[in-house]
Amino acid sequence: MVRNIFSRSCSCCEMPAPGRRAFLAGAAALGGLAITGRAQAQARPFRIDVHHHVASPAWVAALKKAKMDSPPVNNWTPEKSLAEMDRGGIATSILSVTQPAMGFLPASEAAALARASNEYTKGLAQAHPGRFGMFAVLPMPFVDESLAEIAYALDVMGADGIAMLTSYGTKFLGDPAFTPILEELNRRKVTVYTHPADPSCCQNLAGLPGQIIEFGTDTTRTIASLIFSGAAARTHDINWIFSHAGGTLTSLVERFTVQLPGLPAYKAFTGEGVLAELKRFNYDTAQAANPMTMGALTQIVKPSQIVFGTDYPYRTAPEQVAGLAAFFNAGDLKLIERGNAERLLPKWKST
Repeated sequence: MVRNIFSRSCSCCEMPAPGRRAFLAGAAALGGLAITGRAQAQARPFRIDVHHHVASPAWVAALKKAKMDSPPVNNWTPEKSLAEMDRGGIATSILSVTQPAMGFLPASEAAALARASNEYTKGLAQAHPGRFGMFAVLPMPFVDESLAEIAYALDVMGADGIAMLTSYGTKFLGDPAFTPILEELNRRKVTVYTHPADPSCCQNLAGLPGQIIEFGTDTTRTIASLIFSGAAARTHDINWIFSHAGGTLTSLVERFTVQLPGLPAYKAFTGEGVLAELKRFNYDTAQAANPMTMGALTQIVKPSQIVFGTDYPYRTAPEQVAGLAAFFNAGDLKLIERGNAERLLPKWKST
């Protein structure tokens, strides 16, 4: 049964599994060999980066006031982003706000700050045609305010999609409280990019910063929330992008597809049905461009479901480029670095 569930149908199956040489090549890339990335960056920029952060002045000021700011956020500038994109051969970055987004504020202030941040990002896109797109931030977890911002961002500002955190307080994206938001995004057939949060449930575990373990785990929690609440099945017209190759998903996929459906409370789910949901989601490569993670992810999904991400300013573009080049063939790289993003974000489709 398990063998049938985990059978591969992607183009990677047509090649032998990466051997020791490929593994070592990928590991070398992790060790700082960005030569491949620099060489490819010298060509005409063509990549689309779906995981690239923006920090509007209004948002930075609000974070500083709340004592939630950090050096990468404080020091970000559009000029630094553009220089990094040129180093990594990136034609376009779809900008998004990272955690804590707007949820640290009361509803009215969160709505005003989300609008200001989106207006700032739209201004960058207009000032640098072709270089920047936008995943609009919402004043989550506030439902009415978020619905209003969805309408404005998509209908007035022409945003490429919507950005959401994986959790807000103790609620993950499949929580019934967020049903009106998911229903509206589904009606509009929106591409939704998700970024992990440092969840309120799990602060300072093992004395490590949240981004080391909890970010990846929070992404997997929200994937489980969407599937096992039934929200994913009800919103098949949302194009989900999950950061960092789905976080810890690859380590837990058998528990999702075999163990959980065997429990009485989850008897409505089957392993095949759960795996079908996982296979239709999209996953970015940010901080996951290594042979260990990509090897596991491509056992679950085809390269058609993987999109390029750098996580700038927290990581660099050339190192992500080099890591992917050490694992994927040229055809798959073409899809991952641009083609799949064009499908999800038609405005950026090459003419």
